[in-house]
Order: sequence, then structure tokens, then C-alpha cells
Amino acid sequence: MAIRVKTLLFYDGFVMLFLMLSLIATTEVGLAASLNWFESGIRMPTERDEAGADNNDDADDSTPGIRWAVLVAGSRGYGNYRHQADVCHAYQLLRRGGLKEENIVVFMYDDIANHELNPRPGVIINHPQGDDVYAGVPKDYTGEHVNTENLYAVLLGNKSAVKGGSGKVVDSKPNDRIFLYYADHGGPGVLGMPNMPFLYAMDFIGVLKKKHASGSYKEMVMYVEACESGSIFEGIMPRDLNIYVTTASNAQESSFGTYCPGMDPSPPPEYITCLGDLYSVAWIEDSETHNLKRETVEQQYKTVKARTSNGNTYNIGSHVMQYGNPNITAEKLYLYQGFDPASVNFPPHSNGLIRKRMDAINQRDAELLFLWEMYKRLNDGSDKKTQILKQITHTTKHRAHLDSSIDLIGTLLFGPKKGGNILKHVREPGSPLVDDWNCLKSMVRLFETHCGSLTQNGMKHMRAFANVCNNGVEQALLEEACVAACNGYNGIWHPSNLGYSA
Repeated sequence: MAIRVKTLLFYDGFVMLFLMLSLIATTEVGLAASLNWFESGIRMPTERDEAGADNNDDADDSTPGIRWAVLVAGSRGYGNYRHQADVCHAYQLLRRGGLKEENIVVFMYDDIANHELNPRPGVIINHPQGDDVYAGVPKDYTGEHVNTENLYAVLLGNKSAVKGGSGKVVDSKPNDRIFLYYADHGGPGVLGMPNMPFLYAMDFIGVLKKKHASGSYKEMVMYVEACESGSIFEGIMPRDLNIYVTTASNAQESSFGTYCPGMDPSPPPEYITCLGDLYSVAWIEDSETHNLKRETVEQQYKTVKARTSNGNTYNIGSHVMQYGNPNITAEKLYLYQGFDPASVNFPPHSNGLIRKRMDAINQRDAELLFLWEMYKRLNDGSDKKTQILKQITHTTKHRAHLDSSIDLIGTLLFGPKKGGNILKHVREPGSPLVDDWNCLKSMVRLFETHCGSLTQNGMKHMRAFANVCNNGVEQALLEEACVAACNGYNGIWHPSNLGYSA
């Protein structure tokens, strides 16, 4: 299996190219790994009424209150196709479940469906044999309006604080339930956004506390797809907010993309990017193939945890985590995701059946796979191929620059023997990433001022800055180290400069 999987990133001279450019360390490459699970049940979206509940089921639809949903794709660029595809698919699932469009708020940059690289203009798919999931998705907040300020305002139901977009907010009442799904890149303590700043854990938890204090919802369930997504809640998520959270990974590991070129199953040959994320595909496809009036939150958590963990081996795969109020896990999923009457005869949960092999790739390496697929398909000598080669070079050089700069800063602050260990230190489970979140913010801004953007790959270094703060380093000392480590660096660059951002 390992031999088969390794070919994913290194076939057709890939090794030679990257060695010549001194680009990427083998230990950083996210190789694909086989995952066994269900074939997806992809169906065309239909509009269903909540009144379509089956009278013979063991749950009814008489629960008072409205179901609300907030769906967030926090990235942009065709190389990140999978995040918007996940969110669009989630929207179709919820609409089939009876949630009304007016009660679903969608954040996505909306630069994928009509991108010049999309082989099916105006169409987004989330599965190799999947139907279009883009049709009918509301464009509530797109482009520059996909940002943390608008997200917080939407969650709080604060229409006056929203800037741009549809103006739609979660105007929930005390008996309402809220479902929030977030798909993007992440790092220790942060989730990505296509427009800066990042979403910081301390700010997000603060918004959740404020929402709870307003008494404007009954319960909330959150699914978060991102690298180190557990760090957003680890040690700081209260249990008394009537909120339950699951995350794609724990506080110190990456999450994974799937349905990528060269994988099994592979997307149609004309696609050069991953169609979905492993954790996201796991919960959406589970919801599509089960009766959500009988499946509980806990049953879905266990199913998704097993699928995302590579059959509980964690060879290539991540630890799905849970936080917040555990009492909510006993509730039926339809309370949050709705109920599609067409699923009335579906089984209540998976029963552990294994039917389909899957592959996955480290989220942070999906951008390199995308760039390589584009590079190898272009004609030799073409201007575009030269541009993509330049983009690969810049991307990997910037990665190497960030890695080496962080190493040097650790040495300058703590000495050659202790520097690396201190910056990589992981706190005990249940402990927050950092004691002073404002310090973390300021240290990151300081680093980026002198050393360039962290980018979606460099977000993994957030733990280093957290440990700088936890060790009481003064800002002036970090600035001195940053100047020394990055003096004269002028490679501040983002893939979007060439229009093909990963």
C-alpha cells in the first residue's frame, strides 16, 4: 500500500524537479493513504418541507423553534476548491432536510464555480461521481465580505454590524437550534479566512459566550474542518453554553483532503484539484445515507471519527475530537440538520460496514499537488507553464524561509539546545494553547512585518508564537530576533499573485 500511495506526489519526475529546486523535505510531504468506508449516496438537491416526517419513526418533528445554519468556507483559490465544495454540499443536505434558505447563512469567496480552471463552468462537485452542489446556493457573503467581523455579526444576529453581503443574520429565538459548519485551513489557535485577519480562538469563544448570554438559542452544534482545529476549543471551550463541537483534528495535527487526482476514487480526469476534505466528506455522506430522525449526534461522531482516523490506525488521518456540552450527543441529528423524507427507510447508522476504499492527503500538501497537476498538464515551453514553475518555486521557497526563520528565532531567544524544543512544546491535553491571546496576536503581527505572511502552510507555526508568549518573551526581544532572522527578506508573496491561488 505504501508503495502505491507514495506515487501520488512523486511520479513523472516529481522528485527530480523538487530536488533541483531544493524545495520540500520528505517529512513534510502528505502522502496519500488508503481509507475504508462507505460509498457516498449523492442525490440531486430537492426542496423539502419539515412536514414530511414519517409517523412510524421513533422521533417526531414537533420540537418548537427554528433550525438555523451558518456555513463557512474560509479560503479562496482554485487549489482550495474542496472547502467551497464541502460547504455547497452541506447546503444541499440541509435544504433537503427542510431548512429554509432564509435560515441558512453561507460564507464563501465564490471564485471556484466560474474559475478559468474549472472544467465544468458554473458547476461544483464534492464527489467523483457527484452531481452539481453549487446550484441554488445563496451568495450571502462572498469575496471581501467573507471575514471574521461579518461572521461574528451574523452569529450574534447583529444586522447593524454587518458590512456588505445579503445582510442575513442568525435572528434566532430562545427555542431555536443552530448548526455551524466551518471548512478551511487552520493552525494552532486560528482558523483561516480569505480576508485577514485570521479567526482567533479567543475571539470566537468570546462571541459564543456573548451569544449564549443573549439567551437567543436553545442549543448549538458545530462541526469544524481545519488543521489543528481542536486547538480552537482545547482548554477554553466552556461546557455550560449549550454548545457541542466536533473538530476534524486534535490540537496538534493536520486534517486531510480527499477525492484528489491520482487517488482511489479519483475525480474525473479533467480535475486537477481535490474535491473534498476527509472529515467533511465523512459527516456529509453519513448524513445523506442515514435516517437522521434515528441517528444521534454521538453515532455520527463515532462514525466520522472512525472514517477520519484511517480505520483507527491514524497512519494517515486525524483524531476527530469533541468539546462543549456532552449531553447534546444523545439528541437526534434531525434537530440540527433536518430530515429528508426520502431517507425514511435508510438505516439509523453505519453499523461499521466497510464498502469503499479512499485515499487522503495532508491539507497543507494539497496545494503542491494542485500546482504539480497543473504544471505537468501544460505544454512544454508555454508561458503558463513557466508561470506555474515560478509559483511552485516561490511557494516552496517561502515554506523553507518560514521554517528556517522560526528555527533561527528559537535559537536566538532560547539558545541552540533549547530553542527548538521550547517552540514546539505541546501543553497537556485540556490546557489552552496560550495564556495571553492578545500577546499571541501581537507576536504574529510582528513576525509577519519582518518575515512575510505565514500563509496557509505557515499557520502551523502559531504554536511557536504561543510558546514565545508562554515563556514571557518581551516584544522587543522577538522583534530583534525577527530582524536578525529575516533581514533583507523580500520574498513576501502569495499564490494569488498569479491567479491560481492554492
